[in-house]
Amino acid sequence: MPPTSGQPIGHDAHAHEREVLRQAAIALNGRVVTLWEITPESAATRLFSSIPDAARADTELDLDHTLRQWGAPLIHHSRWVGCRLANGGQWCVAPVRVRPAAPPPRGFERRSRERMVLELAGLSLGVLGAAAGAAQPRLPPGEALRELARQPSVIAHEVGNPLAVALGNLDLSVDALRDATTLDPAFRAQLLDDLSHVADGIEQAADYLRSIQERPFGATGGQLARFDVIPVIRSCVTLERPLARKRGIALKWHASLDSVYLYGDAGSLYQVITNLIRNAVDASLAHEGIVTITVERTGDNVQLAVQDHGVGITPGHRPRIFDPGFTTKPPGKGSGIGLAVVKEITQNMFGGTIDVQSTPGSGSTFTLFLPIPPQRR
Repeated sequence: MPPTSGQPIGHDAHAHEREVLRQAAIALNGRVVTLWEITPESAATRLFSSIPDAARADTELDLDHTLRQWGAPLIHHSRWVGCRLANGGQWCVAPVRVRPAAPPPRGFERRSRERMVLELAGLSLGVLGAAAGAAQPRLPPGEALRELARQPSVIAHEVGNPLAVALGNLDLSVDALRDATTLDPAFRAQLLDDLSHVADGIEQAADYLRSIQERPFGATGGQLARFDVIPVIRSCVTLERPLARKRGIALKWHASLDSVYLYGDAGSLYQVITNLIRNAVDASLAHEGIVTITVERTGDNVQLAVQDHGVGITPGHRPRIFDPGFTTKPPGKGSGIGLAVVKEITQNMFGGTIDVQSTPGSGSTFTLFLPIPPQRR
């Protein structure tokens, strides 16, 4: 319907978004459709609905019985669109995004008609926001300055990890070539294996750079989907092992299960594990020992531990190890970003917790507890 007031629809900054909600409500037989945003306190605040004066019960999202029970990450500033399936019944929700969701596994579509309508509404809202250059809610000046300074550091840190792995593999290959007197089949196979790790590391860096370039300004996270944790861990250990070996540290890992699925960004979990392994290797350099990575299921959680037998953490430093910018490494050797990223992703992406056990002079163990989404347990 055209505007009846004689004013262009763009006169209201949110007129297009309201129109998307109105059309979604029509497609859902008049159900009230609402747009929410996740606050820093992990609560859902109502932005607006398809009916401005909708009843309170029709617009207040119950996080505990919708997003949290499905293991959906409650990311600060993320937006969700949804409606009730029946009077006082369950909620049906979909994220606001700029790209369609991935196709269903094996092509079998299980989403309901209501979910599909909300998926399209969320996609429309995301595209509208990206086209209009919608910014995040304004931060206090001091916090905004810290956030601006933090972003390049995070990018440089995360891109540096896979590049360092690639360089480590390349160094090992060059050393092997210098020492070799003949290219027998076994040596050739090992060389090809090392070079494949180089390619994997470079590709990992390229993928991360592409994700940064394609991500709308102010957006967080990568592609959220159901993924198997075990291949991610195996990839991290495989890529980090040559660099650790060059430093005299052996990487060993053990999984007590063949597969276990989480919901979120697999690349983010890759960053978490890589950061923990790199820190464990750095802490072990003076001892030339073993870093052990284990994954098992404990109740309704994936328990992932990285253990070293290195220098340990002094009691005075324990409260600050997750603070952005805090590091005990020499200048130029550490940015103080790694563990801050680990904490942020673990808590905000996967809704998990971190336990740290450390004894100075004996080593440290970082253990992640990541909740398994209920429908996949």
